[in-house]
Amino acid sequence: MESGTVLDRTFFERDTVTVARELLGTVLVFERPAGVTSRVRIVETEAYVGPNDRASHASRGRTRRTEVMFGPAGHAYVFLIYGFHNCLNIVTEDINMPAAVLIRGGEPLQNVEKRTDGPGRLCQALGIDRQFTGHDITMPPLYLQAECDLDPLDIESGPRVGVAYAGEWATRPWRFWIRDNPWVSRPPRRNIGRGDASPGAV
Repeated sequence: MESGTVLDRTFFERDTVTVARELLGTVLVFERPAGVTSRVRIVETEAYVGPNDRASHASRGRTRRTEVMFGPAGHAYVFLIYGFHNCLNIVTEDINMPAAVLIRGGEPLQNVEKRTDGPGRLCQALGIDRQFTGHDITMPPLYLQAECDLDPLDIESGPRVGVAYAGEWATRPWRFWIRDNPWVSRPPRRNIGRGDASPGAV
């Protein structure tokens, strides 16, 4: 895909693990109401795959909170953790298949003054909150642009963060990040993989 192209819905309608990997290196653009455009390169993501994934909010069933996850791909799902941290997710796959990718970290490129190494920090730095839940991420003011493809050797993978309660699902290597990027929220551990989680693995 040509650099600068806005990611369309077909990008997000695919397997969630694939989308999580391929979001690395893309650019999140926020056209702020004051006329200032902020840009952040995505450097860390996590995949949450369907109702059987015990680490996913969708595992608790279809609720008012998770309704957007059951809808069309390419829409934002923003939730609050610890009472004050907003986290941006992007819905993936087919309608009624509740899956999404959490944007865990970004590298500031333009008009970003605060830290973006972590899902809560990224949302705070950009001013993203729950009012964006349901927003079509293929359209302004919040959207993603393609950049140059990453070398697969620059992508690492490992278990998701903070989901120990999910039992065996906690060990799935569905967190992806750009190797040696200083804006990744968690430093890599030993014995991690090199971005080789199989698409659709459960």
